Amino acid sequence: MQPIRLIYKPYWRYFIIDAITLILSVIVVLWWFPLSTQIPFQKYSVFVTIFSVIWLLNSYLCHRYIPVKYMKMGKDIRRLLAASIFTFMVMYGYMWYHSGNNFSIWVLLTIWLIMFGMSVVFLIFKHAYRYALDADDQPIKAPKRAEQAVLKAPVLFDDAEKESLRNSMLEFATPAALDYLEKHVTLYSSNTFTLRSSELYNIQKLRNYRYDTLVNFMPLNQIRGVNKLFTTVNDKLPDDGLWVCCYEPQSVTKRNILHRYPPVLNWLYYIAFFLYKRVLPKMIMTSRLYFDITEGKDRVLSKAEVLGRLCYCGFEIVTERKIGDLNYVIARRQFRPQLTNRRLYGIFVKLKRVGKGGKKFNVFKLRTMHPYSEFLQAYIYNRYSLQEGGKFNHDIRVTTLGRIARKYWLDELPMLLNLIKGDMKLVGVRPISQHYFSLYSPELQAKRICHKPGLLPPFYADMPKTLEEIEDSEMRYLTMCEEKGTFKTDIIYFWRIFYTIVFKRARSH
Repeated sequence: MQPIRLIYKPYWRYFIIDAITLILSVIVVLWWFPLSTQIPFQKYSVFVTIFSVIWLLNSYLCHRYIPVKYMKMGKDIRRLLAASIFTFMVMYGYMWYHSGNNFSIWVLLTIWLIMFGMSVVFLIFKHAYRYALDADDQPIKAPKRAEQAVLKAPVLFDDAEKESLRNSMLEFATPAALDYLEKHVTLYSSNTFTLRSSELYNIQKLRNYRYDTLVNFMPLNQIRGVNKLFTTVNDKLPDDGLWVCCYEPQSVTKRNILHRYPPVLNWLYYIAFFLYKRVLPKMIMTSRLYFDITEGKDRVLSKAEVLGRLCYCGFEIVTERKIGDLNYVIARRQFRPQLTNRRLYGIFVKLKRVGKGGKKFNVFKLRTMHPYSEFLQAYIYNRYSLQEGGKFNHDIRVTTLGRIARKYWLDELPMLLNLIKGDMKLVGVRPISQHYFSLYSPELQAKRICHKPGLLPPFYADMPKTLEEIEDSEMRYLTMCEEKGTFKTDIIYFWRIFYTIVFKRARSH
């Protein structure tokens, strides 16, 4: 057992919060509470200063300013009680010693109660926040990957073994699903392992590189810790090994609910179901509590999220198909994923974009896409290519509300923060991702990184339809900046863009 150190480095955020709480408590009591004196701030100035010093000093000595990750909630509460009680006793003794100053016991008691109450609220919040961050849906820290083991030559099953295995799989998969898998993977082989389980242990117990194909017929909707599952499979498979999984997509869940209940009631039920099953699991303060209550059963998963999680966890999507109410995905192990901090999903999102000098910066936007969509950009481009205006054709990543927000530029309002920070200017080329940047010609790339991106891109002055036309539009703008100066060019383009938006009713895509 380590001895308690009297002197330690306090966590400065907790100290600042305590100081701010003290100031607010004093203002509330001396400003709004009825007191006998007409000059409460002058009369109680020394009293309040001593109270603040004693509170902060006792809190420090009671080790209240230690980061929460090193302290359990019960111990934190006990230390708050000790600091609070000792502060009250010291201040009460001070009032008794200076009884001639007529300090009110109610002033002391009220300030002390407000401080104690607000400290308890903050204490509960910080431990709840820590609890919420300690989620189990993150990749597992696996040991360093060994050199790929040489798989034994597969032994193909004979007809009797195939028939027996197929009949066993038909208990939890449709004939159409098995026909689809038989076309894309070697299903009846000694190097293929099939199961239907929501328990991670059944994957963890497999020997590394023993199988080159793993198939799980348990829908991902019933599995807690999808990222853990994917990264465990990633470590078990050899290079280019195949992983087959299935899930019920959000669209099917929505359709089933709307068909099951009468009109009006079905939409009310679906909205409540969506908030409970889709929103709460993504909010930082409710996600872990949600999974503790539901154990991750019957969760709602969109197609974009499942495919994005696979790409995030080191897989490449080979093919995917909807069969009945389930989507089946075949993915190939591509690389070992890099472990990151927990992924948080709020109404705002930070996106990495290429800025001036080729430096990456964060663009702030309203969230319009499903979770993990940022990892699907290359997949969407390769499968669906681009449509008119340079956006992805049939972009499954964008939500229904997201399409509405994009149409009226609501998603771009937070970029005003980038304008204030100086990362962007009012008129300029569109801030784009590294993948989209790589599609441009080397000449345009070189010109682009010489200028800041803008909130109003030249796109809305010319309204190009293809990637080549977009490149020509931006090239004309950047060339004019070099010839006539950036300030003059931006004024010209601002009025062109204003005319297009107001009179031609151009809309964001």
